[in-house]
Amino acid sequence: MQLPIANGLYKSDSLPLSHQTCINAYPFISQVSGTLSQESLFGTPGIWQAVSTGDIFDANRGAIVKGGILYIVNGNNLYNVIRSFDSDGNEVFTANELGEVEGGDRVSLAHNGTQLMILNPGGKGYIYNEDDATPFQEITDLDFPANGNPQLVLFIDGYFACITDTKKWIVSALNDGTSWNALDFGSAESSPDEIISMVVHNNQVFILGTETTEGFQNVGGFGFPFERNNVFLDKGCSAPFAAISAYGTFFMLGAGENESPSIYAFQGNNYTPISTNAIDQQIQKYTDVEISEVFSWQYSEGGANFVGWTFPDTTFVFDITTKRWHERKSFIDGVVSRWRVNSIVTAYGRLFCGDYVDGRVGVIDIARYDEYDNNILREWTTQPFAAEGDPISLAAIELTMEAGTGNDDVNDPSVALEISKDARIFNYPRIRSIGKKGEYERRTIWRKNGRFPRFAVMRFSHSDKSKFVAIKLEAR
Repeated sequence: MQLPIANGLYKSDSLPLSHQTCINAYPFISQVSGTLSQESLFGTPGIWQAVSTGDIFDANRGAIVKGGILYIVNGNNLYNVIRSFDSDGNEVFTANELGEVEGGDRVSLAHNGTQLMILNPGGKGYIYNEDDATPFQEITDLDFPANGNPQLVLFIDGYFACITDTKKWIVSALNDGTSWNALDFGSAESSPDEIISMVVHNNQVFILGTETTEGFQNVGGFGFPFERNNVFLDKGCSAPFAAISAYGTFFMLGAGENESPSIYAFQGNNYTPISTNAIDQQIQKYTDVEISEVFSWQYSEGGANFVGWTFPDTTFVFDITTKRWHERKSFIDGVVSRWRVNSIVTAYGRLFCGDYVDGRVGVIDIARYDEYDNNILREWTTQPFAAEGDPISLAAIELTMEAGTGNDDVNDPSVALEISKDARIFNYPRIRSIGKKGEYERRTIWRKNGRFPRFAVMRFSHSDKSKFVAIKLEAR
């Protein structure tokens, strides 16, 4: 009989109820009938280095694309990354230092087509314009901090817009991030909560407090051009960088009054929870300080549309195509950590990422099976399999994978199986070959798997630098 393997992440606080993990693999659902399996697992992409801006002190703080050029803040500097070609037609990427950006926290970036604005939260703001005599300059207008210290910047309708730490939000002069007027500010007054973040969606500004959301739109006229649009919701955001506009809506990690944080999507002028209660249980284990540092990202590839939230020790990822979750982790210097990506942008037809470890600028590549030569550790744990309380025996287990994926790095890739009778303690791993290069008919089978008094939980793992696709799981 065929057993499900693509439920995604659902690890409950009560492990016998559900111990379903899905790490560095994501569920894939076939859109037509007649495939070998309707639901399978695909491996998450690897990362290779395009260029580096320095050492460990140059960890990434943010990135953006303007005019087709990649701009990235690593360490204390803004860089652009330029692509060229060598005499053999190979891509060559070069990072050029453009100016100093104070601080070490994550920054926000926005542009109006000409000017690029970089904002260090609570600190200084900068404008880069390659057409100016002085391309990189600090924002020195005394009205810029007149309504509080700016915390985050976005762009809408010709204006740079910033939230501040005094329950206000401000806008620049039209198409000029160097000029600000102390009278050009708005406030979210429907609730006394602090402003945490903001997003732009459907040409509207949504001001996100700790417990509420309030909408504004551009009505023009003199003075501050934005007015409330009667959108008021009793959910707020839990971290400045944990809200993101993507796929025709926006998503956020947030909560209402006296609520614990969950992950929501904005739909039909309201919030719909997308995180499962199992993920909510995991989120609630983090401290307020840890949650305040969560950030989000998004990208699409191979028919999947990912939105991710990076926590201190893991990254939770939601695919809006399948509505299923998985985790991403990295293996760095012998230690498993959260996914090492700090920002994601598309430039030069590639998906670039900044790194939280050092100044590497990487390319996320589905055809790469490692992260900067580090193995990608993939693991997924099934749901409990039971027979209405009767004991069960597993005479044979077959995992159908894309076989024959050996390559120059790994001659004979393999997958390991562990089985548990209680969803807590797993037996020793038993390893099976996936197939050397060209061994497309290799079958991956485990026989004589034992008897289980109530239920069985299976955990599979794979860490070779080879293509990973788990198509279906069957047992006798």
